[in-house]
Amino acid sequence: MMAWSEEKINEIYARVMQKATIDEEFRQDLMKDVNATIEKLIGEKLPEGVNLKIIENDPNYNATFVLPNLSTGEMDLDALDDVAGGVSGLLVISACAVAIGDGGGGVCGADVGAGK
Repeated sequence: MMAWSEEKINEIYARVMQKATIDEEFRQDLMKDVNATIEKLIGEKLPEGVNLKIIENDPNYNATFVLPNLSTGEMDLDALDDVAGGVSGLLVISACAVAIGDGGGGVCGADVGAGK
């Protein structure tokens, strides 16, 4: 099965967020089986190997951070400096990884099946 484009991912994400905003039963279904619920909504299977996770916004927190994958390889300081473009103390946070709690939900879709 072919991977989805970023445009398709964002379209599906928008549909899920719109429905989850107004449909309590849909929200419960997402929490029980996110993949099956999204497949039902869009009328097609998710790309092979895709496994999604849904978390509800918690009003007790101001932000939700999604941690990146743990790097298992060693990187010396020179290589790290090259990756950071020579800027020390650089912190990069993707808008997709952080949803600042304004009660409005998430910021953007995940890289589902986009080969990233």
